[in-house]
Amino acid sequence: MSLVEECDVVVVGAGFGGLYALHLLREEGFNVKGVERASGVGGTWFWNRYPGARCDVESLQYSYSFDPELQQDWRWSERYASQPEILGYAEHVADRFDLSSLIAFNTTVEAATFNEALSSWTVETSGGTYKAQFLVAATGCLSTTNLPDFEGIDDFTGDVYHTGQWPHSPVDFSGQRVGIIGTGSSAVQAIPVIAEQAAELSIFQRTPNYSVPARNEPLDPEIETQTKQNYAALRQAAREERSGILSIFPPNDDKAKEADSSEFEDRMDKRWQEGGFGFYRAYADIGVDPASNERVAEYVRGQITKVVDDPTTAQLLTPNNTIACKRPCLDTNYYETFNLNHVELIDISSNGIEEITPEGLKAAGRNFELDALIFATGFDAMTGALLNMNITGRGGKSLDEAWSAGPRTYLGLGIPDFPNLFTVTGPGSPSVLTNMIMAIEQHVEWIRDCLVVLRQEGLETIEASPEAADLWVDHVNTIADQTLYPTCNSWYLGANIPGKTRVFMPLIGYPPYAERCRQVAEENYAGFQLR
Repeated sequence: MSLVEECDVVVVGAGFGGLYALHLLREEGFNVKGVERASGVGGTWFWNRYPGARCDVESLQYSYSFDPELQQDWRWSERYASQPEILGYAEHVADRFDLSSLIAFNTTVEAATFNEALSSWTVETSGGTYKAQFLVAATGCLSTTNLPDFEGIDDFTGDVYHTGQWPHSPVDFSGQRVGIIGTGSSAVQAIPVIAEQAAELSIFQRTPNYSVPARNEPLDPEIETQTKQNYAALRQAAREERSGILSIFPPNDDKAKEADSSEFEDRMDKRWQEGGFGFYRAYADIGVDPASNERVAEYVRGQITKVVDDPTTAQLLTPNNTIACKRPCLDTNYYETFNLNHVELIDISSNGIEEITPEGLKAAGRNFELDALIFATGFDAMTGALLNMNITGRGGKSLDEAWSAGPRTYLGLGIPDFPNLFTVTGPGSPSVLTNMIMAIEQHVEWIRDCLVVLRQEGLETIEASPEAADLWVDHVNTIADQTLYPTCNSWYLGANIPGKTRVFMPLIGYPPYAERCRQVAEENYAGFQLR
């Protein structure tokens, strides 16, 4: 690459957001360049290769809708696609639309600085420098791993893994003593698979999480055919759902706390047996009414007790907090795994991990000798990857400074003092509370339309106004406060990262959000300053 390569748009990230942005912007005639720190496309599905990794949105829905032929041609093999299959899908899309030629792989953004005099971004990377009028950050919501600062973490002499940065070649734990720290979504998927290999599996849990069976199975060809015949209507119906996800169970206005016992048990049993996130749609008020929420939570607690043989282990696995205020987990034989003789659950809720030693770790007053240690400790969600880019906007203000009291965006798309910077599924948008690919398509199409208008009008910059951002942050929090989401210490609030300001980051509700974005564009991008 030359000393400074000039283009219209730099897109950071080559996951589903980055790929779609590259495709749409190139179609509109923009000179667009992609930057990706990995050696290939796929984003989160490139990095998260841990055993059992798969999507928790059904495969026929977790896919692009923009190209009818792509929808018809691609064949999914399971109800919930595995990581290798999703990565293969991303690679197929990149090949099909010739996107890899636009991307600088193995390239990390080291700094991005807005030049006020030139109304452009200078993007410094490990592979050279770009100058572009627009910067699109498609960096993903769960792409910056969180590794707690455990004492002695560098002393362990065995093999160390993080679920979010798994090796590309398969790892064989046969005959090994394996420890895994964490029992969130990644661990819930990985633990049953690792238990099939390990001689001993020690699971260190601070907080138990609710998990519902996925009931994964080979994809029924008849369901696939019916879906593909009606894809357009089904996609539109999904866009009208709060989460952007369809279920075989239609929405209802029923209240869990008012249901009689037999009706309640029957309804919950059917959803438990069907599996998937449709479980949480059993009653309309699960996410807003404490009494209804507790009734559903107690049902799940009862299921845990039925499955797990040892009463002490069952009690440790049973959450007491609000259900679904954290990221819901879907599993395959998670609770059943704790009935295996070589699997042990260790409660670290009181003292945490006391120390990591050369031979293993100390916890709960015991020494554990391990051959391999796995950190399933999550991510610096939604803001981590953006802050790692060292972004500097108008007046020399860094994004770190701008977000010192928590992320502040307008629509999750624009940030005051950072002209011509767009965030795909950024804080303040539905993102992680929806079908992510649907949210990505809506965001990227909005950005594409915006850039086309700016070009047509001969305008150089677009910037979210401080007033619009303040009102939007208030709106996001007002909506959240009407629900039970803020009652948990979740990564939605940044509570898993020491020192991170606790602010509820995603917006609840896809349809009104998409409509608001449409209205803003129709009103000449109200809330943005165009120059």
